[in-house]
Amino acid sequence: MQLRHLRYFVKIVEAGSFSRAAATIHVAQPALSQQIAELEEQLGLSLLHRSARGVRPTAAGEVLYREASSILRQMEQLPGIVRSSGGEIEGSVRLGMASTLAAALAGLFIDSCKTALPKVTLKFAVADSESLKARIDANTLDLALVFEDELVAKFARVPLFRQRLYLVLRTPLAGKAASISLREIGKLPLILPGAPNVTRVLLDRAFAAEGIAPNIAAEADVLSSILSAVRTGIGDTIIPKGSLDHVSLEGLAKPVLIEPPLYLTASIISSSDYPLTRAGEEVRNVLAQFVGNYLHRASPTPGVEWIAGAISAADRPISK
Repeated sequence: MQLRHLRYFVKIVEAGSFSRAAATIHVAQPALSQQIAELEEQLGLSLLHRSARGVRPTAAGEVLYREASSILRQMEQLPGIVRSSGGEIEGSVRLGMASTLAAALAGLFIDSCKTALPKVTLKFAVADSESLKARIDANTLDLALVFEDELVAKFARVPLFRQRLYLVLRTPLAGKAASISLREIGKLPLILPGAPNVTRVLLDRAFAAEGIAPNIAAEADVLSSILSAVRTGIGDTIIPKGSLDHVSLEGLAKPVLIEPPLYLTASIISSSDYPLTRAGEEVRNVLAQFVGNYLHRASPTPGVEWIAGAISAADRPISK
């Protein structure tokens, strides 16, 4: 078995077809098929389910994909690890950030990280929290800043803060009420992310506990799309954010607190199975510091409760 077998196999699984993988890595499709046939013969196992719609890994293929991805990732990081041992930290780090947080934090954090770790390359991804968790689990991301409802043991984590959920409407509540109950929200047309989005899972459980059948007018997965739909008057939404300073407030009322409170926890997560490189550890430190400065000390954000113990992580000095 050679490294090229692993590279080709990983690309095929990620592309979902031989033809797309061949175009991506600039290898003729027949040659690619031959390489995978050799790999399957060496292992004595079928690695891919083939169909007219593409390919997907077998149970054995899923194991090989996970382990091969880890091996290739280690090979990619090896030069930076070796160079970092002699002084300044180098390498690449694959970082994900939940879209609700990225809307305000992404650009500022990338700039802050570049200043603190000039020889570290960030490969940045934005998605919903559940998708980012799946990518951490599959070892296609090193770190992710996500919202969590339930803490899963398979992830290593640095919990940073709890964030209350707010109702966002097109027009203010009558009498400019400062809060609204879940039962009152149940009467409103709502635009929510589709399951298994972490906010949606929390809301579904909360509505069910109150015996409420919410009026779901539409579903959307991206915050910008959700807020755009609110502006059109289709419905209202619920988000883990008490400030909309990063977006235009045109067509939106000030976020309203939900009572009793509903919370999500913002955490930096990584895999429990694959330790971070030195570069990954330092990016995690910089991210904890940055979030602490942005949300806790520099300009307190509505609905944020900094978690005791996280401050020490945010205050940890960056080594160079």
